[in-house]
Parts: sequence; C-alpha cells; structure tokens
Amino acid sequence: LTNKYSEGYADKRYYGGNKYIDEIEKECISRVKEVFKAEHVNVQPYSGSPANLAVHLAFLNPGDKTMGMDLSAGGHLTHGFKVSISGKYFDSVSYGVNEDGYIDYENVRKIALEHRPKLIWSGFSAYSRVIDWNEFRKIADEVGAILVADISHVAGLVAVGEYPSPVGIADVVTTTTHKTLRGPRGAIIMCKEEYGEVIDKAVFPGLQGGPHNHTTAAIAVAMNEVLSDEFKEYAKQIKKNAKVFSEELIKMGYKVISGGTDNHLFLVDTVGSVGKSGKEVSDILESVNITVNKNSIPNDQRKPWDPSGIRIGTPAITTRGMTEKDMIYIASIIDNALKDSSEKNIDSLRESVKQFTKKFPIPGLGI
Repeated sequence: LTNKYSEGYADKRYYGGNKYIDEIEKECISRVKEVFKAEHVNVQPYSGSPANLAVHLAFLNPGDKTMGMDLSAGGHLTHGFKVSISGKYFDSVSYGVNEDGYIDYENVRKIALEHRPKLIWSGFSAYSRVIDWNEFRKIADEVGAILVADISHVAGLVAVGEYPSPVGIADVVTTTTHKTLRGPRGAIIMCKEEYGEVIDKAVFPGLQGGPHNHTTAAIAVAMNEVLSDEFKEYAKQIKKNAKVFSEELIKMGYKVISGGTDNHLFLVDTVGSVGKSGKEVSDILESVNITVNKNSIPNDQRKPWDPSGIRIGTPAITTRGMTEKDMIYIASIIDNALKDSSEKNIDSLRESVKQFTKKFPIPGLGI
C-alpha cells in the first residue's frame, strides 16, 4: 500500500490502478461514520497538526481571527499559539481556565464577543475535565463563528460513550487516530455535510499530496477494534485508572490541577508539590523507568521547556493490563523517587519497576 500513489479521492483519482485503494478508503470512511455518527469524513490527513491546519485553510484567509485555548491552560499549538503556523498566518486570540482549573465559559463568551473570531477551537491536549460542547456552540453562534472540536486526546473515550461527543454539535471535529483510539499515526476530519467539499479541498490539493494508504487501511482496522466489547472495557478502565491515580497522588499531598480528572489524563503542579520543575521531575522518574512528560500548567510563569508541572496519562498502562490497585503502587513509586532521589534509592526503585512491569508484558512484544 505504501507504494501506490493515489492523489485525489475515491472514484476521482489522478492516478490509475486505484480500484482497491478506493475500496479501502470507502470502507475506512464507512467505519468512522459508524463509530462517530458523522455526516462527512476525510481520512487522508497525515496527522493531527496537518488536519487542524487544513481546517484553518478551509475557513480562513491569512490574517483572519481564530480563537483557541491557551497553551498553558491545556490547549494545543495548532489552536493558534504564536509559534505555530496557526498563530503566524492567522490573528489568534486565546481563552484560559479559572483558578480552579476549569474552563470559564462566560469568560470565553466575553473574549469571543470582543474579538469576534471566524473560527473557535474547543478541545485540548492537557485538560482533565469534561468540555461542554453545547456552551461552545452557543458562543460560536452568538458571534457567527465556525465551531471546531479537537478530540484527539479523548477520541477513544468519545467513540464508546465514555466522554461526551461533539459530533453533530460542532461544525467540524478533528482527531488523531493514535492516542486513546490506539490506531496508527494519522488523523480524521469529520464535519457537517455542508462543509464536506471545502474541507476535502483544503486537505487535497490545498495542503497535501497523495494519502498514506497503509495508514488508511490501519485506521479502518482500528475502527473495527473500537466496535468491540474489549475496547469498551479498555476505555472504561482508562478512566477508572486515571481517577484512582490522581486521587492517590492528592492523598500524598500533590497538587493535581482541577482536583482530579474526568478522562484519561491529569496535570500535577510539581513546583507547588515538591519544589521541582516538570523537567526535573520527568528526569527523575525516567531514571526509574517511569515516563511522564513535563507540561505547562494554568498561568505557568515558567518556560514550556522547563515548566511547572507534569502530565500523566493512563492509556498505555491500561493497555498493558494494569488496574486501579496498580495505580496506587505506581503513585507510591513516584512519591518515593521524588522525595528521595539518592543514587541508592533510585537504583532500588528502578529494579522494583523492572520487576513490576514484567507482570504486564507489552501486547505483541511479550516484554
């Protein structure tokens, strides 16, 4: 599949010999529609950032206003952050969260009314609470904006009803196909039928050349797995694990942003909890073979490469078969490592993690 060029869309290609490629893409689209109940689907974006850029290109001209969640509040670079092309080619404004770590919808409305963006982005890369898509819909309607929902991080939960779906509420929905969907590195754009043509033209020929057909086939396989009972249980367990994990760290005195989580991830204010930056904490934990990522937290005064917090997620460890009791154990290892990072203790904890993970081999690898 990687060797077949197929610029264009099913039944309308610029290359011959695409009979089976067309069948694969049509089947993939059909499965995405079944999973998400979407009207129009494009499965060709190479990944999340190109998908989001395609949406900008579909509805905006250079210099037009776009509005999204601030990076430190949990937004994504492609929602208008100034170092991104979405913040360079377009006039971007942002909204944040309140002191409790929740989106303040009245404040979002106020900013939207002041700036009147043509495009409003909802969705996130580091926000642990449920988003009220209907509130965003009301705000977008009030200022005449196109509403986009980026569900890249929670798509697997959305697909099986473990997180509210914006499909049918937002004009456009974007998502990556990895993360909680457990598919290949790709992306999907879903939209109302009336926007299908402009979205398709923005993806090809507006932004990309031929699609990655091996990825399209893999997305189709991933969608089939989403429809299984096993996937539904996986999504439920992700949430259970994240809830217990965050609660356990809170019991230990850690400052978890917003006080917990409604999805698969949560943020920890490490400077406020243990007096260490997110980078320091991630480096210490990596030394004991626990991987987290340094992450900005709301109103962070530190730079993104050395922020005040970390982001923790449970999809990967849930896939390996870990449950609530294991979250409690992992939290204890984290706490131990951060409170005593002496060489002797780190060596001991590294061995403990090694023995612990042997009980949960990586699917397909057996290690």
